[in-house]
Amino acid sequence: MTDFLWNINKLTSSSRARTGILKTPHGKIETPAFIFCATKAAIKTLTTKYVVDVETQIILSNTYHLMLQPGGKVIAKHGGLHKFMNWKGPMLTDSGGFQIFSLGQSSVTDEIKGKNINNKRNKSLLEVTEKGALFKSYIDGSKQLLTPEKSILIQREIGADIILVFDECTPFHVDKDYTASSMERSHRWSKRSLEAFDSDKEFRPQSGSAGKQVLYGIIQGGIYEDLRKISVEFNFENNFFGLAIGGSLGSSKEQMYDVVEYTASMLGKNHPVHLLGIGDQVDIWNCVRWGIDTFDCVRPTRLGRHGAALVRNREGKINIKNAIYREDLNKLDKLCECYTCNNYTKSYLHHLFKIEEILGLELLTIHNIHYMNSMMRFIREAISNDNLDQSQNEWFLA
Repeated sequence: MTDFLWNINKLTSSSRARTGILKTPHGKIETPAFIFCATKAAIKTLTTKYVVDVETQIILSNTYHLMLQPGGKVIAKHGGLHKFMNWKGPMLTDSGGFQIFSLGQSSVTDEIKGKNINNKRNKSLLEVTEKGALFKSYIDGSKQLLTPEKSILIQREIGADIILVFDECTPFHVDKDYTASSMERSHRWSKRSLEAFDSDKEFRPQSGSAGKQVLYGIIQGGIYEDLRKISVEFNFENNFFGLAIGGSLGSSKEQMYDVVEYTASMLGKNHPVHLLGIGDQVDIWNCVRWGIDTFDCVRPTRLGRHGAALVRNREGKINIKNAIYREDLNKLDKLCECYTCNNYTKSYLHHLFKIEEILGLELLTIHNIHYMNSMMRFIREAISNDNLDQSQNEWFLA
């Protein structure tokens, strides 16, 4: 039996949208799919039982943060992160390369909005060299050098099914020369990542603490089409199971769409394609049309913890803390059948957030995860029925 397998089931007639099955040793993933972030080995406020109960297929954890606490070797002693956090399904780890951006520059939100160029806050990133990225630990202040080899070793200790090469995620406001040199360095890091992945140090080649793994390459190049093309060609030349679109996606939604559409147009059907860090509902509907298979973002769970519930209207969400919900006896979304919507009113949820009760965070997180999983299932059905445009209108007008 093949440990990993990627098959496309259905292609739409009017776009590159597709459904598929990504098989892993810990179960299969029906695509397009959304990957929820358990950054530090936990979906904030929830046990894995709740995450499973709302039909989550796959989760993501972060190499950099788990390197600092509890450390890869502790996780490996448990037989991998699956056993460490009691998650039995597929799992992905990012390489820590995003922290070169987030700890040295700004947040994803600021990146897309074009803000934070002159960020004054203390930065944890100390230096980026050919060897790797030097960080100052936010836990104890110690200096931590993350190299391609160390990133792959930690990901093998963590034991996720899908792991990523080490790269640098460049911000949008750097010039083309820096973007090009960064991309070329990321390519060299990718080759070192591949060599480490194929080595027999600590674990069997291409395996981690929980068994067989596959490695995704990452396409860089910022907002520049010629650089994106070079990066795509580099990734095609190397033995990657899947491909991820990373790096800067621009300073606006429009520019992000241009970058994703152009890059995805070159990727074909031989690899599952992941889009790093995008989780807005409309963005997902648009990006599946260009052939994106999986997405990840902290957005759904982070919004829930701040009182925002995802709903099927034109705005896509409501703020339950608003006074208009104080006496609203309806559920969050009239078509939602999640535990929260079946048992609690907007009025009660509003009350929980007004008194700063942690239960409110839990209930909105449950709802938002259920919402995203329901939307992805709706998208898969729309692709199978070849009526994506009509289904998108139905989803947001329900």
